[in-house]
Amino acid sequence: MIKPHLLTAAIALCCIAANAQNYPFQDKSLSPEERAEDLVSRLTLEEKTALTINDSPAIARFGIKKYDWWNEALHGVGRNGSATTFPQPIGMAASFDDALLYEVFCAVSDEARVKHRIADENGPLERYQGLTFWTPNINLFRDPRWGRGMESYGEDPYLIGKMGAAVVRGLQGPDDSPVRKLHACAKHLAVHSGPEPLRHRFDARPSRRDLYETYLPAFKELVTKAGVEEVMTAYNRFEGQPCGASDYLLDTVLRAKWGFRGMLVSDCWAVADFYIKGRHEYVEDQATAAALALRYGVDLECGHAYQAIPEAIRRGLLDEAVLDRSVRKIIAARIRLGEFDGIDPWKDLPESIVEGPEHRALARKMARESIVLLQNDGILPLAEDVPVAVVGPNADDTVMLWGNYNPIPRESVTLLSGIRERQAGAVYVKGCGHIDGAEDFSKVLAALEGIETVVFASGISTVYEGEQGDAGGYPGFEGGDRTSIELPEVQRNLIAALKDAGKKVVLVNFSGSAMGLEPESRICDAILQAWYPGQEGGHAIADILFGDYNPSGKLPVTFYRNTEQLPPFESYDMAGRTYRFFGGDPLWQFGYGLSYTKFKLGRVRVRDGKVVVKVRNKGKMDGEEVLQLYVSLPADAGGPLRTLRAFKRVFIPAGKSVKVEIPLDEETFLWWDAAAEDMVPTHGRYRLQVGTSSSPKDLRSRRYRF
Repeated sequence: MIKPHLLTAAIALCCIAANAQNYPFQDKSLSPEERAEDLVSRLTLEEKTALTINDSPAIARFGIKKYDWWNEALHGVGRNGSATTFPQPIGMAASFDDALLYEVFCAVSDEARVKHRIADENGPLERYQGLTFWTPNINLFRDPRWGRGMESYGEDPYLIGKMGAAVVRGLQGPDDSPVRKLHACAKHLAVHSGPEPLRHRFDARPSRRDLYETYLPAFKELVTKAGVEEVMTAYNRFEGQPCGASDYLLDTVLRAKWGFRGMLVSDCWAVADFYIKGRHEYVEDQATAAALALRYGVDLECGHAYQAIPEAIRRGLLDEAVLDRSVRKIIAARIRLGEFDGIDPWKDLPESIVEGPEHRALARKMARESIVLLQNDGILPLAEDVPVAVVGPNADDTVMLWGNYNPIPRESVTLLSGIRERQAGAVYVKGCGHIDGAEDFSKVLAALEGIETVVFASGISTVYEGEQGDAGGYPGFEGGDRTSIELPEVQRNLIAALKDAGKKVVLVNFSGSAMGLEPESRICDAILQAWYPGQEGGHAIADILFGDYNPSGKLPVTFYRNTEQLPPFESYDMAGRTYRFFGGDPLWQFGYGLSYTKFKLGRVRVRDGKVVVKVRNKGKMDGEEVLQLYVSLPADAGGPLRTLRAFKRVFIPAGKSVKVEIPLDEETFLWWDAAAEDMVPTHGRYRLQVGTSSSPKDLRSRRYRF
């Protein structure tokens, strides 16, 4: 039996053939742009309009299939059934391993191609089954209260740029391929990092320095170096204009300064924010909003405001030639993806790779590298013959492992499962919920009688933090954001009760953001930050707890002591924010993370345009260390205290030394130039600092004149 969608496509192609014409848009010897030019000339206004909306219908008379541009791949092929679920991006950022991240997203793009092929065979294609993925999120995680910060790669613009570029290259495939593997999309341009409840009406007005020094570098990296195919505009306004109609962001910066020629897409229903009452109220109606966004080059809309394009043209608000420009880009993109012609160079990838053994092993490896050892009084690694109990609200929570914008894996390993693979009889007591539960802990303590060591699975989940509307109504949370970064009180009280009962407490904290763990740091024997570690999280944590893997993760965000250390959430001024501008004493610094071995750094030298430092593993266990290069310009009182300009993950066997070389170039010394209104190579006397975290006590310094 012929499937209906295949019959429809066959009829459409027969109709074209019956016309006894060979249209230029069918000629594969022509460039995608030439083919698109011809096809656009043959489409009606209504057909062209339909192609600018994410859920584009089929146009049978020209054999154009139904297509939805909206797909998610934040840390695995999302919202499309089973797929390998890697750690949440904030966790993968903690690996400081862009090479491994590239491998992860090569695996993700392989799975995406397989799932697309299967969906196309059974079609028509629905949402989340296409080849255009709206990831990565490279907005700066400027404040730990922002619920969506877990989707990003941390608080440092250099780290975000390097990790985001690895994502793009893994998704899009080789630049010299005649067919683009997938589209990646850098989002959300720009200055977009909370508060979530205000995003549809908020007007961000950072200084020009903060804009170029902090908020834009990652976008520039992805546009000018990684070749990202799409950029997504943000919901908020920038200097009074919606980001999807910002002449400064879109014309001056994105196109004129950076030379972006790819597709510009709106965030979902963001164009409607231009006119909806109670939001930006920037224009009076839908047609005006659609015309404005198109004139600013927003080629594709996620939403349905663009349905008013014909009305906008009739009213003289929009020239049809502007619409044609966007439709040509849309069609050319579909041709380059092979989707338009049914070309798939990856058609031989077997379905078995999706959540298969190799990809699960990769998820486990990335989860291992993402976990950060924050403190350890010597209790870790645990001896396998010493019984442990597992307590806490996140000990056996499968969904928590997955984070947000996630696949639904067929199998997931919780912390409890991972430990019980080592100790089948490990006692488990949930003890309390994330934010509630009995304050009488006598039953919990009774169940733990005779057990000295407790692994406590603390933290929160995407029930409480996430995109607008994902969370709300709970103490300490609002609209997906947090109002307090402290561990919920019920957990804090239970941990204290365990300690008072004489237990040794190993805290494994799960969250997508930094938490204020100051009381816990005083009473717990060890603390691990596990983020939302994906489907292999339980295995990865157990590997570390029992010493099969030496922890090597580093914090991609500052862990403040408490909420009181944070500036006002609504301020986009960078003063007092992140390790680069925070002059206080945090609990744990950006870039910090312990190991089961000890590393010692030698003198920092500069030779032949490279920073050279010898690192010795003084311990008895092989390990990996992440060397970090920070730069500051002491003569610039308004600049960052220090700013990351390079990192290198190195493996060092026990008792051995490795010479680490980090190249210096002009980009190492990019600095704010008010006259140029940009970051430019700037000559001066710099302080170079190399070490194992951004904390001054972990850094070795030397002066260097560039």
